[in-house]
Amino acid sequence: MRIPTVFTPELQQRHGRTGWLVALVGAVLLVGSPYLPWAYGSDALDDMTYLGGPSPTQFLGLGLGALLLVCLLGVRFSGRLLTGRRSRWFAFAGGAKAAAVGAAVYVAVVLLAVTLELGGLINVEYGGWVALVGAVVALVGTRLLPPAPAPTVARVSSPAWLVIVTIAVVMLVLLLTVAYALDQDDPGIFVALLVFLVTVVVILLRVGLGPWFSAQTRRYRAVLVMAAFVAAFAFPFTQDGSEANMSIATQVLIFAATALGLNIVVGLAGLLDLGYIAFLGAGAFVAAILSGSAFSAVGWNPPFIVTVLISGLVASLLGLIIGSPTLRVSGDYLAIVTLAFGEIFRLVMINLDGSDGPDLTNGSNGIPGVPDLNFFGYDFGESHVILGIEIGRFANYYFLLLLVIALIMVVFNNLNRSRIGRGWVAIREDEKAAEAMGVNVFGLKLFAFAGGAFLAGVAGAVRAHHDISVTPDQYIFLESAFLLAAVVLGGMGTIVGVLLGAVLLRLMPEKLRFVDEYRLLIFGALLVLMMRFRPEGLVASRQRQLEFHEDDEELADKIDPTVPTTEGAR
Repeated sequence: MRIPTVFTPELQQRHGRTGWLVALVGAVLLVGSPYLPWAYGSDALDDMTYLGGPSPTQFLGLGLGALLLVCLLGVRFSGRLLTGRRSRWFAFAGGAKAAAVGAAVYVAVVLLAVTLELGGLINVEYGGWVALVGAVVALVGTRLLPPAPAPTVARVSSPAWLVIVTIAVVMLVLLLTVAYALDQDDPGIFVALLVFLVTVVVILLRVGLGPWFSAQTRRYRAVLVMAAFVAAFAFPFTQDGSEANMSIATQVLIFAATALGLNIVVGLAGLLDLGYIAFLGAGAFVAAILSGSAFSAVGWNPPFIVTVLISGLVASLLGLIIGSPTLRVSGDYLAIVTLAFGEIFRLVMINLDGSDGPDLTNGSNGIPGVPDLNFFGYDFGESHVILGIEIGRFANYYFLLLLVIALIMVVFNNLNRSRIGRGWVAIREDEKAAEAMGVNVFGLKLFAFAGGAFLAGVAGAVRAHHDISVTPDQYIFLESAFLLAAVVLGGMGTIVGVLLGAVLLRLMPEKLRFVDEYRLLIFGALLVLMMRFRPEGLVASRQRQLEFHEDDEELADKIDPTVPTTEGAR
């Protein structure tokens, strides 16, 4: 059922010029307001008390106003309002509407943060109210703009040098943005920055630059992957030896590596696993037992490469053990069984204390004192100076985890493109139909379970040395739920989407500790909104988009014009 709106197409066509002028006034107010004071006290955010001296947070608001102004000028000079002609390449009206909404949300977040941090709305100075009025005026004005035509810039064939330079610039901006975000201790600044980034991305998508970048990078995927890893490897060199930020970064990578393994089980094979954290724990406990820790009951300390393989194999063996009797069920029944397996694993690790069972894990105390890794004399526990910049302990593990993620990505890509991957997708879509076509359903499901468990075991082996200690309470159901949410939120069956979902779900709780009591509430609301408005995830594959929007013929033609629609059939 469509929600009625006062901004009908007839109203937009009749008052398009007036709406453009109103939005232009709002954009000018947004651009000028950062030079006015927004807060009475300097303790709010990053000191927005100066007249004529914008703070970084105010500059971000100015940037949104500037983007809105550019889009409005694009609407004007593309001839859309003057002659009714459609813009050939860009959809500036769509970008203007997104910029207005984002600017309104951004200003509201900043003023709310000022109110909370200084203790009252009275502490918002006149510059903040000018910004809010400008955002509201721009929002109303852009609602009167006629609908934006579909952008065609994505179909333009661009030279290789332009695409490569664009990729390099995007990765550089992304690197600097992540470094800046991690340096922010004020939660209000972090939320405002997040709103700014989301708004910029939506503007680029609405204008048409986002689809263009996506289309061009498909041609130069190797360049994109290489640039992404170069930017990721350069990240520790932007932190000036900060261990706090690198600790967060390594935790994000461990979470992302584990989520990529779960993506094989859930995203490709369609098996709902609610106990996946147990495989990560199995790898971590095996690595801790074989680490040579003084608290380990096993005296054997093999090289780390051997330990990683053993950890992965043990986790894979657990996957086979739990999968063999249970993978003949599916759906809710499989979810219940895997949930029970996750809890059983945690309780078994507690009982292996020498009293209720063999002495392997020291019970609930776990195995502390896991030594740092040492590769050919390179001690991961010590700081090293590389290119004149100090690289600390967590940065050492960060580099190792990047290599682990690269390995998992190679495995995932090769499996996804192979006959096995096509079999998994067939099982996910319709298990009965796949079995009727000769697909070995049980064997492929078992292989997905064991393969995903192996990758989780490898990540767990690195985590044991990173965390120094391993305890059963680290591997609870809530962690499995967050891993599954990262896959669903980012986009099942994709690599970039799962990485993005993992980064958001691990980074945001670290920066928003003031809402720790409401974390699960916010988490649940986020998933509900995602399932309502974008069930395919933030970064969805074309196939998943068609699955979730099979009745949307316009979307189907946009994603794959070769697929015939019912309208074309008629």
